[in-house]
Amino acid sequence: DTTIDLSGNWNDTDSRLVADEMTGDALGANWYTDYMQAEGDKPTVIVGTVRNKSSEHIATATFIGDIERAFVNSGDVQVVADRNERGEIRAERADQQTNSTPESRARMRNELGADYILAGEITSIEDVEGGREVVLYQVDLNLTDLESNVRVWVGQKKLKKFIQRRRRD
Repeated sequence: DTTIDLSGNWNDTDSRLVADEMTGDALGANWYTDYMQAEGDKPTVIVGTVRNKSSEHIATATFIGDIERAFVNSGDVQVVADRNERGEIRAERADQQTNSTPESRARMRNELGADYILAGEITSIEDVEGGREVVLYQVDLNLTDLESNVRVWVGQKKLKKFIQRRRRD
């Protein structure tokens, strides 16, 4: 539970905190209230691609996992498997049709479709002078209605880190 930031680079704590804050912001927006009033049930979200357009390597799969965790743990939305996972799940379901007992088989063609897709990007801007550096990370996410292509939520989180390095002679 200790926060450690040795390099000033994007890290696991940044990923978790940004995911928690942005999912909380998304769930507090008008689209969620409107959906609940119209449908009377939880919306289903798929977390799509989050592109890393920063100047460093960022494990976007970890960030996507943090977003999914925050959504699922909120209890306010259902999250469905992404494109890559669905192939493996479908293969397992097909295998069960042949190799599992009829009462324990997962039924075919019973998947839940998503109502919305969340996608976005992480960018960074660096400002360096001497042994000092400031890195601004900006995470932009948008939630899009899969049926109408209407953006129902656009979120942004900025995270600024100051790094001071000792000069080596």
